[in-house]
Amino acid sequence: MLEELRTPHTRYGRSLRLATLIRLRWLAIVGQSAAVLVVAFWLEFPLPVGPCFVLIAASAWLNLYLTFRFPASHLLPPISALAILTFDALQLVGLLFLTGGLTNPFSLLMTVPVVISATSLPLLWTSFLGLLVIGLASLLAFFHMPLPWYPGTELAMPFLYVSGMWIAVTSAIAFTGIYAYRVAEEARLLANALAATELVLQREQHISALDGLAAAAAHELGTPLATIALVAREMEKALGRDPRYQEDVTLLRSQSERCREILRQLTSLSSEGEAHMARLPLTSLIEETAAPHRDFGIGIRLEPGETEGPEPVGRRNPGVLYGLGNLMENAVDFAREVVTVKWSWDAETVSISITDDGPGFPADIIDRIGEPYMSRRQATSSSGGLGLGLFIAKTLLERSGATIEFANAGGKGKGATVDVRWPRERFLTGDGSFSWG
Repeated sequence: MLEELRTPHTRYGRSLRLATLIRLRWLAIVGQSAAVLVVAFWLEFPLPVGPCFVLIAASAWLNLYLTFRFPASHLLPPISALAILTFDALQLVGLLFLTGGLTNPFSLLMTVPVVISATSLPLLWTSFLGLLVIGLASLLAFFHMPLPWYPGTELAMPFLYVSGMWIAVTSAIAFTGIYAYRVAEEARLLANALAATELVLQREQHISALDGLAAAAAHELGTPLATIALVAREMEKALGRDPRYQEDVTLLRSQSERCREILRQLTSLSSEGEAHMARLPLTSLIEETAAPHRDFGIGIRLEPGETEGPEPVGRRNPGVLYGLGNLMENAVDFAREVVTVKWSWDAETVSISITDDGPGFPADIIDRIGEPYMSRRQATSSSGGLGLGLFIAKTLLERSGATIEFANAGGKGKGATVDVRWPRERFLTGDGSFSWG
């Protein structure tokens, strides 16, 4: 299930919508046209208007071609997006060459294709585009037409200023590119992790709904099976003494009776046990969470704490069961000999604490525990790990109203502890809210 979320296409989120790119280019075309018209006809600076509008028209023609060639919802493959962004960079460099190179204050716009690439393309291709733009900026520092200025005069910029502009453009490309890539990458990882959370919760809810499906099946199959049983009895009366059919008819009737008994048991399980199974006391919740992890060579010690008032009893919540089970599994994985589970409740809160006697959380990741794709194993072994399980557990528990704290029990090397705490007035119900008994 989780592997489906990690395919290269999904992991990188490298699907740039063509409509988005087209809108951005139309915005650039309008801005470029306005700048040329203002400089040439309002400020009346000498400017190669014809060549400038040829480059702008090339961008507009490409936009029209893409608009009519592909539907608005078309997702660009990474290589196609890179080609279009490279064209945009070259078109902008051409305009800057005609209008003063790096002395043109609009030269900072060279960062735009790189930023767009950083948010939608793999790091390798973004780096290629960034290096290409930096190389073109270096050429513009030495080769360009004069900056448009008042007729009869030429505005000569000192080389120191041009060098400063080159440094500014290069720094902007590097900083904004890296920043945009990191922000987009974290957003993609978070989206994938949340999608995994929804899949896990959906799976747990499907499992919880099985006895309801059994009751529905028993109800739907009851009528046709009764008809089959009736026909079998009539056939037994009519053909029971015929040696050719006696054995088959008897077998048919006995099997129909067996099916009816099975359906009767399913119906009884749903009607008599549904309310009991749906209600889950806190101690039963802890035992159900700990039971699957008792056969791994690690002892699980249950220690009740201080209690006040009746034990909380509420409806079964698949998300909470999965979340606590994942925390227990992590504790067993890292424990040396024993995992201790403590619980308590009072008039205000209900809490569960899971502590292992393992190495504890490394200091460099303890503040990041629970983030997607962040694993405790990264600092304790070479096996790596996605950290999705802990993120999913934390998300599901917080959705149920819990607060979670990760800490080391008594210091580094003395084990890790996870405290899960709910408000007293909330308890497990099917929709993730709480109702305490």
